[in-house]
Amino acid sequence: MKLIHSAPLDYEKIGLVVGLEVHQQLLTDHKMFCKCPAGLYTNEHDGTVLRHMRPTLSELGEYDGTALMEFKTRKNIIYLLHHSNTCTYEMDDTPPFLVNQQALDVAIEQCLMLGCDIIDEVHIARKQYLDGSIPTGFQRTAIVGVNGKLPFRGRELSVTQVSVEEDSCREVSDQAHLIVWRTDRLGMPLIETVTGPDLRTPEEVEEAILLIGRVCRSTRHVRTGPGASRQDVNVSVAGGRRVEIKGVPYAWLAPALVHSEAWRQVNLLRLRDELHQRGFTKPEDIVVEHADVTELCAESNLKVLREEIWQKHIEHHDWRPGFELGKGRFCVRAVKLPGLNGTLNWPTQPDLIFADELRGRLRVIAGLSQQPILVQSEKWPVYKDSRQEMRQLLKRMRCGADDSLVVIWGPEQDTLTAVEEIRLRYVDALDGVPHETRQPLPDGTTDFERILPGPDRMYPDTDSPPTMITRERVEGLQADLPSPPWERYERYRRAGLPDNTIFYLIRRNGADLVDEIVAKTGADLRRVGFFFGEELKGLARAGVNVEAIGSERWLEFFSQAQARPLIWEDRRQVLRTLAAEPEADFEDLLDDLETGAPRDWQRRLDDVLATEYIKHGAAEPEKRQRYYLGVAMNELRGMVLVADVAQALKERFNG
Repeated sequence: MKLIHSAPLDYEKIGLVVGLEVHQQLLTDHKMFCKCPAGLYTNEHDGTVLRHMRPTLSELGEYDGTALMEFKTRKNIIYLLHHSNTCTYEMDDTPPFLVNQQALDVAIEQCLMLGCDIIDEVHIARKQYLDGSIPTGFQRTAIVGVNGKLPFRGRELSVTQVSVEEDSCREVSDQAHLIVWRTDRLGMPLIETVTGPDLRTPEEVEEAILLIGRVCRSTRHVRTGPGASRQDVNVSVAGGRRVEIKGVPYAWLAPALVHSEAWRQVNLLRLRDELHQRGFTKPEDIVVEHADVTELCAESNLKVLREEIWQKHIEHHDWRPGFELGKGRFCVRAVKLPGLNGTLNWPTQPDLIFADELRGRLRVIAGLSQQPILVQSEKWPVYKDSRQEMRQLLKRMRCGADDSLVVIWGPEQDTLTAVEEIRLRYVDALDGVPHETRQPLPDGTTDFERILPGPDRMYPDTDSPPTMITRERVEGLQADLPSPPWERYERYRRAGLPDNTIFYLIRRNGADLVDEIVAKTGADLRRVGFFFGEELKGLARAGVNVEAIGSERWLEFFSQAQARPLIWEDRRQVLRTLAAEPEADFEDLLDDLETGAPRDWQRRLDDVLATEYIKHGAAEPEKRQRYYLGVAMNELRGMVLVADVAQALKERFNG
């Protein structure tokens, strides 16, 4: 898919600042606060739970703005349960078990790799989440280390903190007022690595994500695969505010997302200045007017505004009153925006406008999800009699040349919620960039997800006792840590391995096996690294079951290859045999292979030259020699060293 990464920006001039929150699932046997297995995914369920979330007061007696926003959405939340990976803890029917100590150990390892100061006592806190992703309404989390750093592009990337926490549910669907979650992932341990706002370009963001990922994988105790690693990217420009792009699934997508958000903030700041110039400076200056225009649109050629089309939409999606559907009859509502003409078409992200900002809010908060969610006077759709219908609506709302018009439709109560959200989004525009969490889209743009949470959503978890972290525990984990990825990178680079191969080995945990083989067999680092980083993938594609060859077998193979070079030259055939018979005796397997030079190999070489000479006699000498070498090795590979055959050919051509 083509990513929207056009329209260049001077990132230094606009004051782009980016920080990361990298989430990585841990490779543990059990979940974070119960004994359910971790990593056991299911696509079926044998139970469901329906819940509604309500905000609670913080320790200071205040409500978190995000919690209030989620409550306003009036979401029905359904959880799909399977007995194999869910218990009463996940459903908030029993208190938590003691925190998973295996997960704490992995978090400590991560802190050591990052040079963090490890805290003396781990305290569990609750972090409110009312989007339904966690049935309790909060996530249990704990800080394990602080004040770390990473070598990055000749400077240091600061690590503010490393936390261990429980993962959330997997979203199945989100339609109007109903969201459905699967609970298999819920409660799995993960670590969150938070960097300082030290990144200055979109490309640096991608590189930092990959670096932190390599650090995580270097511990050998994290999960891999789709969904095992996700990152939140916090973006701001000078004069703007921190905006969190939530759950970026791939590092390669981050540059386009950061670029789009940078443009969005620059354009929102320009819109703020434009509104101020028009005299809109205070929230009370933003006034909207609205009216029910259902009857006026009853025969509209814009079919989405007609009730019978709405009913077909409901039937097609099987929406139910009290679940997906909001309250009230079908309603088309016109919203007049006095003095705001030209602002709906104001550019935000590449190829997007301010009306798209409104669409995001209405989809999430008002539950209006029938596309295109709204239509507006500055970019009215083209259809039969479209201009005439728009003029009728403008006249009905008494719109002047300085006014704009938005039309929305759906259940009546949802349209009323939408009117207020349109007003509130313009109130936010007076201040420039609102604090938001935004969801990443595959084309490199983002859409509204929720108001950015504040500190009021954190409070202590009185159900979980603290855990002391002793010096002996930390030292024991330190003794077993592998080399940090940047040290490994320098060593491998000096050996002549390309960057892509190095990063692949570190990311896939192949570097540990490479180092072990080199240390125990004396094999060449470049040869072993290139074999596991590149050649092994080709063998797997050719149908060789390389997964059947364990680490001890690889040690045997490279030991024999050091002593008997013919084994290395005939490695494809040797490894096919090893993969097919993983339990067989290694020496017996080698005896069954032709690994000795036949006495008549020189005669065979002459036969090759005699049969092929006529066909290729006119070729240049060097090309002829290379060709004959390939033909001869097809017959002699594994029996005679390539160097010996090449030397024999050279003597024949020069003799």
